[in-house]
Amino acid sequence: MNRAILLLLSLALVVSLALAVSPALVVSPAFAAEKIQVDSLDDLPAHAYPVTGSATALLADDAAFTAFTAKVRVDLESDLATYDITDPSTLQQYHTALANAALIEGRWDVAVVHLDQVRELEQKAATKAMGGLTARSYIAARRQLGDDAGMDAIRPVFVRELETRLAVLDWDLVQDMVQQAHGSLQMLSENMLGGMVQVQIDPIVAKSGQVSGEVARGLLNLGLAKRMMLPLRDDIATAYGVYIATHEVAKEDIWPARDVALASNLGLAPVVIGIWDSGVDTEIYGDAVWTNPRELANGQDDDGNGFVDDIHGIAFDLDANPHPSLLHPLGDMDGKVEQARGHIKGVMDLQAAIASPEADAVRAAMAQMPPDQVGGFLESLGFYGLYAHGTHVAGIAAAGNPYAQLLCARISFDYHSTPQPVTHEIAARWAEAYTRTAKYFQDAGVRVVNMSWGWTFREIESGLEANGVGATAEERGKLAGEMLDIIEAGLKGAIANTPGILYVCAAGNDDNDVAFDRVIPSSWDLPNLLVVGAVDQAGDPTSFTSGGKTVRVYASGFEVESFVPGGTRLPMSGTSMASPQVCNLAGKIFAKNPKLTPVDAVRLIVETAEQNAEHPEISLIDPLKTLAAVR
Repeated sequence: MNRAILLLLSLALVVSLALAVSPALVVSPAFAAEKIQVDSLDDLPAHAYPVTGSATALLADDAAFTAFTAKVRVDLESDLATYDITDPSTLQQYHTALANAALIEGRWDVAVVHLDQVRELEQKAATKAMGGLTARSYIAARRQLGDDAGMDAIRPVFVRELETRLAVLDWDLVQDMVQQAHGSLQMLSENMLGGMVQVQIDPIVAKSGQVSGEVARGLLNLGLAKRMMLPLRDDIATAYGVYIATHEVAKEDIWPARDVALASNLGLAPVVIGIWDSGVDTEIYGDAVWTNPRELANGQDDDGNGFVDDIHGIAFDLDANPHPSLLHPLGDMDGKVEQARGHIKGVMDLQAAIASPEADAVRAAMAQMPPDQVGGFLESLGFYGLYAHGTHVAGIAAAGNPYAQLLCARISFDYHSTPQPVTHEIAARWAEAYTRTAKYFQDAGVRVVNMSWGWTFREIESGLEANGVGATAEERGKLAGEMLDIIEAGLKGAIANTPGILYVCAAGNDDNDVAFDRVIPSSWDLPNLLVVGAVDQAGDPTSFTSGGKTVRVYASGFEVESFVPGGTRLPMSGTSMASPQVCNLAGKIFAKNPKLTPVDAVRLIVETAEQNAEHPEISLIDPLKTLAAVR
């Protein structure tokens, strides 16, 4: 459920820009017919790999790491030969790992095959253009100089090849990805990678003596980053920096011309908007906050609805028990909030190529950070991402709507490197909490709810692995499936049983098909649920946005500015920021015509959306047209 930490993946996984992203599997029809059909992610076999000592030691031992790579590669090749995997995102993950293995093993021709497949399958034009950029340059240098050439000899040839490839890229198309990669490279270091392994993977090995297939693929990525990306980091960053400086013209921002701010003197209907999120600093929104007239701040349940002091909404803690605070508790981050805010702003500024004191500070801090401090740094970023998330979403949902009344429903997420594992009991409590929350929305007259969060099979399974739950990978997969079933039944029932409320949810930031990966709720097709993907300022798909047939509209999810706790403003990116744009539009629809139903609002939003010329599967919301169509 915690998507804030995705911001940090670029530190270790910036190598994905260099390698095979989204390669296709080429299979003859006759051969494919003999394979086992795969309908969802949990149909695939679970693999586990023994690790002696620690993951840190494994990455440092070239012979052991090469042997480990070979084992992972054999299983990947076997799965592809045995199972009929039609989901492009899953094939991307398999073939990206195979491309990593080929590069680690020095099999350049095999790596090129995977890179070529990227271009055949990838639907996002920017990702297609950027995928394999660095790897192709590296392979070209190796082919010219041979496998025995040292890095000092490789470097000038590699730089020349990279600059040649960068020169032919369309700046308007790739500028966001180039800027993000350039910023990530400035944060990449051996200490940072080593610290991530120590805090995220070594504890798994210590508990079970093995790692899952997903973690193993991550280790291949990290190992390649250490061996190829780190020695060339400064050269790549310099080449990207020159390219940015030469072409730096910002994309046209299409969204201001589509925006609509409702005047406060129109006498429109008040609209209660539910912010179902990680918590809201209600003080900064003043009169725009919904108030329960039957409740007093006295530590009692005055209205007898089962919640104490629910003056502006309700909240549940990490165990899904009712909690009085509508803002995410500080916990072990007490006294560190401002430092964490500066760190996350610095990271975002670096990735957006924005010069700022925060960017300079975080770059300097990360350059000097020893591995044993990386875990605390990552947790501080994860914490602040959650701490600010709901407040940021609320500001987007209410912008330009003086008739909005924000009702907060807080749910809790774990920002620690080893998160609390889900159990059957906790899953059942969350299912009950969802039912209670939906009823609370209904009783309060909520018309539209924003849900910038979700659950996945992988997320529950990885949490079990991190805590050493389950004797085998198969057992963990079974447990994760059972717990996801419980959560899904509760949340789906809660939404379906409140048909008078429109629920708007974020698709997710995993660049996947939400149906195949079983992402809930964004994989569902319900009449009162609208799933939203993210595009950038020009309306082009972001590199991170998930998609699929249930994702019906797209909105701005790149560098969206809004409030954070305390009242300052920060830009954030993600489908979490795109979803409340659509929630905002729905709130304005209901203000103009409160008689409309959720189905009516969905129809208006979808029918007035504009198809992206280059990506016909993407429909961009147009608030100006939508609200003009509301009678």
